[in-house]
Amino acid sequence: MTDASDYAVGAVLEQRMDKRSHVIYYASKTLDAVQCNYSTTEKELLAIEFVLEIKDRKGYENSVADHLSRLVLDEEPLPISDSFPNEHLFHMQGEEPWYADFVNFVVTSTFPPLWKLCSHQVIRRCVPNNEIHFILAHCHSYACGGHFGPKRAVGKILDSGFYGETLFRDAHGFCKGCERCQRIGNISRRNEMPQMPMIFCEVFDIWGMDFMGPFPSSFGFNYILLVVDYVFKWVEAKATRTNDAKVFVGFLKSNIFSRFGIPRAIISDQGIYFCNRSVEALMKKYGVHHRVATTDIEYERRTDNGLWWLRKGKYFGRSSCSKVVRLSVHC
Repeated sequence: MTDASDYAVGAVLEQRMDKRSHVIYYASKTLDAVQCNYSTTEKELLAIEFVLEIKDRKGYENSVADHLSRLVLDEEPLPISDSFPNEHLFHMQGEEPWYADFVNFVVTSTFPPLWKLCSHQVIRRCVPNNEIHFILAHCHSYACGGHFGPKRAVGKILDSGFYGETLFRDAHGFCKGCERCQRIGNISRRNEMPQMPMIFCEVFDIWGMDFMGPFPSSFGFNYILLVVDYVFKWVEAKATRTNDAKVFVGFLKSNIFSRFGIPRAIISDQGIYFCNRSVEALMKKYGVHHRVATTDIEYERRTDNGLWWLRKGKYFGRSSCSKVVRLSVHC
């Protein structure tokens, strides 16, 4: 049998057995650009020409087909039995409550609720308590686990066809106790240490400060020391030649302590110009609490976005309340 379409021709070879046709060979070919222009009749004739070519071969040259035609199967295949003797169920671990449901189903045809968890009514293989740890280790810690969270581990166990009465609780406990996850895993937002925001109520009580730069040199100045008040968002800035502890301590004495009074606290990052013995001695002398942020995110939170807002933007001369204020610049 042959057939043709606009882009290909196909054929099948059939053999009749007991007055029924059985397909024994398939053939097909894609038409090239010239053959696609043939008419429908020419394409059908092309299919007939393509499909069959009869060649006579001598008997001694056709040994493979001759052997296959005379091959006899010595053994008769035995039918596969899917039956499971009930006696095997009764010999299982009697102390495990899981298997009581199997026995009850065999004896009284009682279908337990545990076997009807899926919408398609798939019977899950229940895992005894002494094997759940081994399965959790395979689905979480081994090569196929990947040290994912408890939800992903439970999903892998369910996809494998297993189930346990306390599976979700066991998975959470196993993942929390995994040594590798404790060492290299990220800390979730739930388990993070709580932030301790600064409580302020007076103007100029708390200052946030940072160095900006280096910038292209202008009259020998390469940096800007920037400080901002927590409440009023008052900004003080000074152009400096270097960013070191001596410049920072001198700026605090001459521009902050002498003009605005001794603050309750100052906030800075972990720069060496802020965290050193000179600054520590100054803070101890005047009773100022120095808070150091360990990350940019923590620094941004503790400074209430005020200093970060001034560093990243061009809003000199404005407060966060859209009120025009004077920017005090010291050169």
